[in-house]
Amino acid sequence: QVQLVESGGGLVQAGGSLRLSCASSGRSFSIKGMGWFRQVPGKEREFVAAISWRGISTYYADSVKGRFTISRDNAKNTLYLQMNSLKPEDTALYYCAADSENDPRSLTVVAGIDYWGQGTQVTVSS
Repeated sequence: QVQLVESGGGLVQAGGSLRLSCASSGRSFSIKGMGWFRQVPGKEREFVAAISWRGISTYYADSVKGRFTISRDNAKNTLYLQMNSLKPEDTALYYCAADSENDPRSLTVVAGIDYWGQGTQVTVSS
C-alpha cells in the first residue's frame, strides 16, 4: 500500500500564491506518475496537473496552465504544486494522486488512479 499526505493548503487572497506538498510512504517504489486533482462540493473531481517519475514530462489542465507548476523530489518522496496568481475559482479540496502509470497524459481520469490522499483545502478570497 501507498500512503499520501497533503499539506500546504489555506486561505489566500486572489492573486496570491500557495505551495502544496504531498508526502508519500509505504510501497513508494510502486509509484511512477503522480498528480493533483481538485474538487468542490457538488461537482466531480477534476484533473489539475501530473508529472512523470523523473519529472521530465508534465501535463496541465488548461484552467491552470501558466499559473501552476508541478514538481517532485523523489529523494524526499514528495510531490509539489506551486500555485501562483490564484483565482477564487481555484477554491477547492486538492487531492494528491499516485499511479503505476508514468505518462502524465494518462493520469487525467479519476477512475484510473491507484492511490489518493485525503485532500487539503485551498480557499481563495476575492
